[in-house]
Amino acid sequence: MARRVLIVSPHFPPVNAPDHQRVRMSLPYLAENGWQAHVLAVEPAFVEGVRDPDLLQTIPKEVPVTRVGALSPRLTRWFGLGNLGIRALRPLDRAGQRLLVGGGFDVVYFSTTVFPAMSLGPRWKGRFAVPYVLDLQDPWVSDYYQRTGVRPPGGWGKFRFSQWLARRAEPVAVRGAGHTISVSPSYPADLLARYPDLDADRFSVLPFGASEADAALVRGRAAPAHVFNPGDGMKHWVYLGRGGADMAPALRGLFLALSQLRQTRAEVQRLRLHFVGTSYAPANRAERTIDPVAQEFGVGDLVKEHTERIPYLDGLALLQASDAILVIGSDDPAYSASKVYPCIMARRPLLALLHEASLAGKVVRDCQAGAVFSFRSHQSTAEMAAAIKPLLETLLDQAHAPCVATDWNAFQAYTARAMTQRQCAIFNDVAGVKRP
Repeated sequence: MARRVLIVSPHFPPVNAPDHQRVRMSLPYLAENGWQAHVLAVEPAFVEGVRDPDLLQTIPKEVPVTRVGALSPRLTRWFGLGNLGIRALRPLDRAGQRLLVGGGFDVVYFSTTVFPAMSLGPRWKGRFAVPYVLDLQDPWVSDYYQRTGVRPPGGWGKFRFSQWLARRAEPVAVRGAGHTISVSPSYPADLLARYPDLDADRFSVLPFGASEADAALVRGRAAPAHVFNPGDGMKHWVYLGRGGADMAPALRGLFLALSQLRQTRAEVQRLRLHFVGTSYAPANRAERTIDPVAQEFGVGDLVKEHTERIPYLDGLALLQASDAILVIGSDDPAYSASKVYPCIMARRPLLALLHEASLAGKVVRDCQAGAVFSFRSHQSTAEMAAAIKPLLETLLDQAHAPCVATDWNAFQAYTARAMTQRQCAIFNDVAGVKRP
């Protein structure tokens, strides 16, 4: 008989948000690993974000989903409150308790960056004796912005308030968890330093998986025409994902190298670098974080920043229609660039600029899926540009050639099916299921 897991994922589709990626991609493979899921989410009408109804095509129809309301952001924004976890905490609590009171769940799984929702784990465990698993896709408690001086999204006031809440909720939630999954090896190290009373075997590093089904779903799908026209005679390189000040070091190295290269390679004038979906904010509130850096290095005419998020499947089609793909990483060593998987599966020439501690760089190298420049913290822009320039030259020569060198056998270890198998092994341990 299959075991049951209650998955708490407030941003669940049709909302287009990166923090439901692991949930969405694992759902098709849970049953073959002996688990059935019931998802607890927030009604899309109460979630600020891009709607992407096509995402529902990737969800198995047999998976039950319970959705709850929340305080409307149109009301709470008047006094500076937008956090979905706070707005939806009581409805999530009530709905979760109604589901758990009926029994039959073996594990509760919190997979989200809506951290206040994770505080429900200890509460439900105490009342219903059901163990829970946390999935930290970002650090809950973080000193990154204080350490670097980078302005946090939303400003210092909101960040300090969220961290005040985090420092009170995280110790209880992490200590009470049966297991904590993270996407970066630095998260368990930080948690063990904060909570030395915990054992290391209660933490696992589990990257996001790659969905081969998603890639197959968009083959032949037209890319969104508002980004670029594939037949206009230009070479279109695409970066798909968020922007931010923490990406500036890698961008400076890239744009300085591009500026130098245009002095010797005439075809650089035909290049257009598209940075798509760089902001989570609506278009009227979006901050451009790519264009200013490009202008600083005199390549603003070659760089086009599209701040608006686009539907997920349109994004995959855009990658497949590009001449080459860029993966740009943060200067935060803990940052995990999960977007690398759809980039690999687009089968286009790929250049990844990632921190030397990034797991994503290892994935690209292991699978021979493209070129990787691994930068160090505080590395000079000139030094980075010197290393990036020959990689750009190679990419110019490869553009739009099929990516035949990728080792797809090695890539199987990073697929959604393989990652779900590891995830379910953790569920089994937490639920006390004996291994065969």
